[in-house]
Amino acid sequence: MTFITGFVLAVPTANRQAYIDHAKASWPMMQRLGASRMVEGWAQDVPHGTQTDFYRATAAQPDETPLFSWIDWPDRATADAAGARLAAGAEPEMAAMARMPFDGSRMMWGGFDPIVEVGHSAPGRYVQGFVLAVPGAAKQAYIDMARSATDMFRDMGATFQQECWGEDVPHGSRTDFHRATLAKADEVPVFSRIEWPDRATCDRAARQMEAGMAGQDFPQMPFDGRRMFWGGFTPIVDLP
Repeated sequence: MTFITGFVLAVPTANRQAYIDHAKASWPMMQRLGASRMVEGWAQDVPHGTQTDFYRATAAQPDETPLFSWIDWPDRATADAAGARLAAGAEPEMAAMARMPFDGSRMMWGGFDPIVEVGHSAPGRYVQGFVLAVPGAAKQAYIDMARSATDMFRDMGATFQQECWGEDVPHGSRTDFHRATLAKADEVPVFSRIEWPDRATCDRAARQMEAGMAGQDFPQMPFDGRRMFWGGFTPIVDLP
C-alpha cells in the first residue's frame, strides 16, 4: 500500500516560481529513489484559527505562503531507504538542493500510512488539506468516522478522500506536526486530504455543510476538532 511523506512549510510569496523550479529539479532524484508522485500545494484559501492553523504551524511571516505537499512511495521500506540516503547526503544532487528558496528549518515532515482511501486521485484537482491529532486508542473510531462521511463528500462533488495515520513523525527543533496540532503524549498526527474538481465545487460543499449544521450541536468526534487545521490548496507541481 502507498506510504506518504507529508510536508507543511511556508515559502516567501515572491519565491513562488523559484520554489516550483526547485521542486521540479529535485524530482529526478526522488524518482530514482523510488517515489511515484510528488505534489506541491500552494495556499489559496487558508484561514487563521484560534488555536492552530497553517501559519502558526510554520511560523509563517506576513510575506510567506503556506504549502501542503506530499510524496507517494510504493511502501514504507522504500520511503525509509530514500530518507536514509538523503539524510546521509548520499545523493550528488543534494548539494544543489541545499540552496532552497525558503527556510527549511521551519518545514515539518513525517511518514504517514493511509488508513482510508476513497475515490481516485488525479492531477489538476483542488485540494483541501487537513492536519490534526488523534488519540492512539481512538484510531479505529477515527477510521469509522472518516468512512461514514465518504458518501456525503462524494455526493457534494469530492473525487478523492485520503486519511493518513502518522507512523514516523519526528519532533523538530523549530516546527513539527506534534507541536503544530498541540498534540498530547498519547496522540498521533494525522495528515489528510480531500480532492475536488475545482475550488468552486469545494466552496459550494462547504456552504452546504455549514447550512446543514445551522442550529445543531457540533457532532462528537474521536479527537479534539478545535486543534484541527485545514485549508484549500492549488497544486503548483504534480509529478510525474
